This record gives sequence, C-alpha cells and structure tokens, in this order.
Amino acid sequence: VQLQASGGGLVQPGDSLRLSCAASGRTLSGFAVGWFRQAPGKEREFVAAIKWSGGSLFYADSVKGRFTLSRDRAKNTVYLQMSSLKPEDTAVYYCALAPRIINSSIGTLSEYDYWGQGTLVTVSS
Repeated sequence: VQLQASGGGLVQPGDSLRLSCAASGRTLSGFAVGWFRQAPGKEREFVAAIKWSGGSLFYADSVKGRFTLSRDRAKNTVYLQMSSLKPEDTAVYYCALAPRIINSSIGTLSEYDYWGQGTLVTVSS
C-alpha cells in the first residue's frame, strides 16, 4: 500500500485548506485512515480518522468543529477539509492506514502500519 498526501501550503489565520490522502495498491476496505500532524519540536499527534467501510468519523478535540473528513470511494482517497485555521495548526500532516483498529485505539500511532510522506501546512500572517 502506498499513500500520497498532498494539499499543504501557506495560508493565513482563518483560511481554509483541503488535504488529500490517495491510496494505491489495495482497497481501503477494512482499514481506518487517519491523519496525524507533527509540529516542530513536538510529538506527532492524532488529528482525525475515518473507518473506510462504515464511515465512522473521529476527531481530536483541538480540531473538532473546524476540520471535516470525507472520502471518495472511487478514487480511494480521503480528504481533510480544514477551516478556521490557526497558527497552532502549523505542522507536517501525515495520513496513515490502520487495519482492524478498535475505536478506543483510533488515535494511537502504533496502530497505524502504513504512512504517507507528509505535507506541510503553515498558518501565518
């Protein structure tokens, strides 16, 4: 499985941005697709995730109400729509796949077996 994250860039506070995570090599059925981010000098943290088969959505408290996940089954792609961006959202954003994950572990990095290369989001005036 290969993951390609894209869509990052430099935006101003309050702006919106949409990240994409395109998967190739296999169907995403049975997987959870997660987004994580890592700011300079900080640990990688959970942002959001979607269970591909059932469509269940999960969000970190820090992004709830501002970020929205969606998927395109035909394109094997997950989108992270980010709105009302803040400077503290600045980070490299990674998408990852976790097989057979339970809901209580949806934010656990070690549960994710496949990782994309990351895309940089910078929120600055």
